[in-house]
Amino acid sequence: MNRNELPELPYWDGPLSHPFYSKVVKRALDLLLALILLIPGLILMIPLAVWVKLDSPGPVLYRAVRGGYHNQPFRIFKFRSMVVDADKTGGCTAKNDSRVTGAGKIMRRLKLDELPQLFNIIRGEMSFVGPRPELLLYTTQYTKEQECILWVRPGITDRSSIVYIAQDEIVGEEDPVANFEKLILPEKNRLRVEYARSQSFGLDARLFWETIRGVFGKAEDLAREKKRT
Repeated sequence: MNRNELPELPYWDGPLSHPFYSKVVKRALDLLLALILLIPGLILMIPLAVWVKLDSPGPVLYRAVRGGYHNQPFRIFKFRSMVVDADKTGGCTAKNDSRVTGAGKIMRRLKLDELPQLFNIIRGEMSFVGPRPELLLYTTQYTKEQECILWVRPGITDRSSIVYIAQDEIVGEEDPVANFEKLILPEKNRLRVEYARSQSFGLDARLFWETIRGVFGKAEDLAREKKRT
C-alpha cells in the first residue's frame, strides 16, 4: 500500500470517553482474546480457505483499504466472497447480487468472511468491537463531528453491524449505492459517533454478545431455508 497515493484522512483532536480503557485495557483484552482464539480460528479458516479457492477463480483473501485507527489507512482482511474485481463495478452489495460467489453467499450471511480479521486485531489495526471501517470514499467525507470515529480502533462488529445485519436486503437491487448513501450511511455514521463518544467495557461486552446472538439467528434462518428446499 503506497501511502503517497492515498487521500489524507480527517484528524480528530477532541475528547473521548474512557481514554485509558480505549487505549490500554481494551487493546490488552483484544490481544489476549485474539491469541486464545487463534488456534480454533485457524482450524475453521483452513477449510474455508480451501472452499473459497475451489468455488471460484481468484485469491482466497480480499484485502481492501479502509480508514483506520488514528487516521491511518490499513488493509482489512476478509475471505473473498465475490468475483475478482467486483469492487470496480460498485462498492455496495445489492440484494441477490450476481457478483457474490456460491461460497460467499453462505459466508456473508454467517459473517464467516470476517474471520481473517483476527489477524488485523493481533496487528493492532482492529478490535473485536468498534466502528466498522468504511471505504476511503466515505471516510474522507466525515464531518467535523464524525472525525472522532477514526480515533478509536475499528471493529469486527458494532451497533450498526447489528442494526443493519440484513443490509443487502435494505439497499435492494436497483441502485444499491444510492440507497446505501441515502438510507443507511447517515445512520451508520451517527451510531459510530455515538459509540466513539461512549465506549466502555460494558458497552463492548453487550455488543459482542448481541452480535453472537445475531449470527446464531442467521444460522438458524439458513438451516430452516435449507429444510424447505
